[in-house]
Formats: sequence, C-alpha cells, structure tokens
Amino acid sequence: MTQTVTLEDVKKHNTRDSVWFVIHNKVYDVTNFMDEHPGGEEVLLEQAGKNASEIFEDVSHSADAKDLMKKYLVGELPEHERVVEPVKQSTVKVERKHFDDKEHSLSLTWTQWAITIAISTTVGLMIRQWLG
Repeated sequence: MTQTVTLEDVKKHNTRDSVWFVIHNKVYDVTNFMDEHPGGEEVLLEQAGKNASEIFEDVSHSADAKDLMKKYLVGELPEHERVVEPVKQSTVKVERKHFDDKEHSLSLTWTQWAITIAISTTVGLMIRQWLG
C-alpha cells in the first residue's frame, strides 16, 4: 500500500538536506539523487517542496528517467489534494507541401524530427557515458 503524504509535508522538504516534490500527484524524495541528476542539483532544489509536474513534462524526460523515479517514490497525495492535469496537445503541425509551394511553415517534416531525435539521443548517450 502506498503511503499518503500531504502537500504540507512536502513543503517541509525544501532544503539540500531533504528534497521532496510532487510529480503527477506522487511524492518523490530525490535527496540521494542530487549528485546524479544530469541537469544538476540546482534544478531539483528549485522545485523542492513544490508540485514539479509541469516543469518535469516540459523537459521531456526519457523512459529510463521515468523508470528510475520509482526508486524515489515516497507516496501519493491524498485524494482531496490531487490535481487533475490537462492532457497537453502537441503544438507542432506536420503538413504536406508541394515543391512549388512558396508558403513558409514552422512545422517539422518527419525527416527533421528523425534528425532531431537522433541528435538528442546521441547527446544524451554521450552525457550518460561522460557522467558514467
């Protein structure tokens, strides 16, 4: 059974010695992860004692990162403190264009997405190897 942790309890853990925050109504104690976090401890300290769901999603963490979170799970918010989070819609629009179309678009093609993902993955692996 998962322990219930109130927002008031989470707010008490906002120092370098004890860093807790909420992500999607679950409470995590990342105190022992501070030195390992690829983004640096400052990023975690900024969110200590708060609901970090939005910033966590904005960073687009990997599946490995999300799996690692299980290790730091302390509990869940009580039902009356939970936040119903809206499902985000993608703002990138992929369009088919003809070669003679002079209209410019900020949307990415599938090739551009593939290149972006390949570069991001390579950089992520290089950082992981370096921090190894």
